[in-house]
Amino acid sequence: MARNSLGLDRAPGDTRVVVAMSGGVDSSVTAALLKEQGYDVVGVTLQLYDHGVAVGKAGACCAGQDIQDARQVADRLGIPHYVLDYESRFRAEVMDSFADSYLRGETPVPCIACNRTVKFRDLMKTARELGAEALATGHYVRRVMGEAGPELHRGTDPNRDQSYFLFGTTAEQLDYLRFPLGDLPKSETRALAERFELAVADKPDSQDICFVPNGDYAGVVQKLRPEANDPGEIVDMAGKVVGRHDGIVRFTVGQRRGLALGERSGTDNDPLYVVKLEPETRRVVVGPRRALGRREIALYDINWLGPDFDGALPVQVRVRSSQALRPAEVERANGALVVRFAEPEIGVSPGQACVIHDRATGSRVLGGGFIRRFP
Repeated sequence: MARNSLGLDRAPGDTRVVVAMSGGVDSSVTAALLKEQGYDVVGVTLQLYDHGVAVGKAGACCAGQDIQDARQVADRLGIPHYVLDYESRFRAEVMDSFADSYLRGETPVPCIACNRTVKFRDLMKTARELGAEALATGHYVRRVMGEAGPELHRGTDPNRDQSYFLFGTTAEQLDYLRFPLGDLPKSETRALAERFELAVADKPDSQDICFVPNGDYAGVVQKLRPEANDPGEIVDMAGKVVGRHDGIVRFTVGQRRGLALGERSGTDNDPLYVVKLEPETRRVVVGPRRALGRREIALYDINWLGPDFDGALPVQVRVRSSQALRPAEVERANGALVVRFAEPEIGVSPGQACVIHDRATGSRVLGGGFIRRFP
């Protein structure tokens, strides 16, 4: 039998697919496309949080109105729809981890944690229990069959590519996941939503961090961990006190704004940036921009999707989701993955992800990990 559009050896009508429906246009179009192709589609929406102002916040996902939007789309398509209460899991796996990471002087990426845990690990288990052959999402990434099995590749539209946030997808998960929008630009997705007459066709995109109202990261962390308010000193690289702060949670490496500095040492009047955070002493270390350059970083909590390698492997990497790929090489050392940049990388922040791509094209995601704190 010829493979269907999802690469499965059965007719679409005999193939049950669970679609993770957040209430946004991307996942809604994913469900509509698969329904149109004849698949047995089941929509599942996760209720992840219920945080007062965040619930009614435009641009949030997985709470309040978005759940209603997902239900409305499912009704329009004539597919079953279930809402699963994952609030306690989301709090433990994502929000608490987010707050603890900030207290360690890191800059976390909660969307990666969410995808690795409640959205893929836990939802995948539910999809299997529902008898589904695959779990489909509205992410803009591509699943490409390679010689050794499915590979994770960047989305075709570079402006929409979400591979940075999915580097933690395991090989086992990738075998079960499908990404029908990976080859589409966002404009075509919205056009499809209009063709399917979905009420969410003009809905704004959700923000990266759904549970942070008004972008106030520090406020959320302080609610979860009141000790994040502990004050401390701002010091220069020689250890001289140049200011004070109301909690290191308000700072991230590479930050320039919001530094209330008093007397500065020397005659160098160059702007100062946050160079390092020292949570044990509650100190924020500042210095000139050149002090931000990093030739080498070490990664932990590594997920590797590429082939095995020995020695130094030439690759391309990015340490922020909005960043262009940079040439580098990676090597295993003492249980960690060491990344060496071809040129000093500015603004590398512990806790952020470093995602590794193939050197030749930059399309394939080989894996990645989280950046260790600097000595």
